[in-house]
Amino acid sequence: PPAVRPERVTNFLKPYVLKMHFTNKFVSAQVIHTPTATVASSASSQEQALRLSMEKAKESTRDVAAAGKIGKILGERLLLKGIPAVSIFLKREQKHHGKFKAVIDSVREAGVKLV
Repeated sequence: PPAVRPERVTNFLKPYVLKMHFTNKFVSAQVIHTPTATVASSASSQEQALRLSMEKAKESTRDVAAAGKIGKILGERLLLKGIPAVSIFLKREQKHHGKFKAVIDSVREAGVKLV
């Protein structure tokens, strides 16, 4: 198991952080529980069930529409696990538009609050 951070450090961390990763073929997003450094929930267009359904409908696994679907699935999984709110982690080169905006808006529409 990962090392547990000292309490004085975890008081200043936001407990759940949304991180996104995009490749030329796939879209993935995960929510990390910061104090324990574990993945609380994740969704990706690489998942077999989702990828097969998107291929049957002849949809892309890497565009903005796919990012919206991933965000919706991730939001539903977070609510099932009882996680009501997450914060967003964007790197310096990541702007709040395009695929990033699609994932964030879909998570918000699913009912998860963004801090």
